[in-house]
Amino acid sequence: MTETSPILVWIRRDLRLSDHAALSAAAKTGRPVIPVFICDASLEDIGAAPKWRFGLGIAAFGQALEAINSRLILRRGDALEVLQTLVSETGAGAVYWQRAYDPDSQTRDTNVKSTLKKQGVEAKSFAGHLMFEPWTVETKQGQFYKVYTPFWKSVKDRGVAEALDPVFKLRAPDKWPASDNLDDWALGDAMRRGAGVVALHVCVGEAAARDRLDAFIADRVADYADARDIPGIKGTSGLSENLTYGEISPVACWHAGYRALQEGKTGAAVFLKELVWREFAYHLLHHSPHITTSSWRPEWDKFPWNADETTPQVIAWKQGRTGIEFVDAAMRELYVTGTMHNRARMIVGSYLTKHLLSHWRIGMNWFADTLIDWDPASNAMGWQWVAGCGPDAAPYFRVFNPVTQAEKFDRDRAYRGAWIAEGQGRPPATALAYYDAIPKAWGLSCAMEYPAPVVTAEDGRKRALDAYSNRDS
Repeated sequence: MTETSPILVWIRRDLRLSDHAALSAAAKTGRPVIPVFICDASLEDIGAAPKWRFGLGIAAFGQALEAINSRLILRRGDALEVLQTLVSETGAGAVYWQRAYDPDSQTRDTNVKSTLKKQGVEAKSFAGHLMFEPWTVETKQGQFYKVYTPFWKSVKDRGVAEALDPVFKLRAPDKWPASDNLDDWALGDAMRRGAGVVALHVCVGEAAARDRLDAFIADRVADYADARDIPGIKGTSGLSENLTYGEISPVACWHAGYRALQEGKTGAAVFLKELVWREFAYHLLHHSPHITTSSWRPEWDKFPWNADETTPQVIAWKQGRTGIEFVDAAMRELYVTGTMHNRARMIVGSYLTKHLLSHWRIGMNWFADTLIDWDPASNAMGWQWVAGCGPDAAPYFRVFNPVTQAEKFDRDRAYRGAWIAEGQGRPPATALAYYDAIPKAWGLSCAMEYPAPVVTAEDGRKRALDAYSNRDS
């Protein structure tokens, strides 16, 4: 390694120039920097919607690099093999990247780091996807936190370093290595006709993410504590989409929220807690990686959930045709926008796992295929939390009533009216767009009658409580 040997910066879920520790560190050396994105199993194996959305983010980040006279090199294949090839092609003496925390990525990254070091290549990882590295937060007994509130109390007064300045200049290598064409990766193929519908609702790239944060802080954060629960209004930040691809950092969001709180915008306090809820999900993923595959509470592995995705009730749930308006509106919002309101996520999750007594993995996997803001930690924790087998201080037998929830949080029917076309003389464009987004094979049209409930709120609650009282623990 010499002072002129390039540094490869391996880009992953950190598609930004601001607050990017690996990119900043590489730039400060004064050596040539070659940003690289690798399409390996971590991208190949994710669901249709997040893979498509990732592709949009990669394209936007490539354009951002070109604006500072750099470029993003694209390669496909095993990450270690690709990096070794690039080291050989470019004479790079170092590889930098920001950490990932899911089990497969950690295994991959550990192998990459150890192998490169043995071959005389500097391999260095940095923080950046989280505010608090999972292993730095522990109880007084030296254990990891299993309940959110104590976790929040342990980190809320910690200092969070200010976000790093944007990278405005990267030294180019004497010769750029060859790059794949992003279109050849066909990351959006599985979205089919749904891509054109969802594309109208995405917010792609670092600049758009920053504008989204600024607008939220200026206009909505003050009322966030109450407004975030009303799905028929624009009361949330929408930043989950950008956080999952690293188009904005949690540190930037934290400091924006904290400044708003200091300015008297009281709703910002809840926003900060929601950012830490995301941290808690990664804390659990790091310390108990089985949360993505089996019940976080092992005693729930024996619970007799239905695991058959082909049952009529599960199909009705997936199609937004359960006959329960709040549930169906939420599922249709998902197909049109690629996202779903957080309150609605709890309702559809509770209905699937409790009213329909179907396995939380069915829902977790469906969301992993259909959400553009899919996050491995938050998705797994959220589904286990709502199913009752995950990290929750509330009783496992809590069952959300989707009818009373609608009466409480959608009193004016704005949310249900926006997404359910049946029964409306002039359905809004949002409700009609659902029929453009879903597979034609479903054979659905707005001329069909709205279905009767596959399981009523009352019957579902009774069935769930009966099953819980008889469960084998």
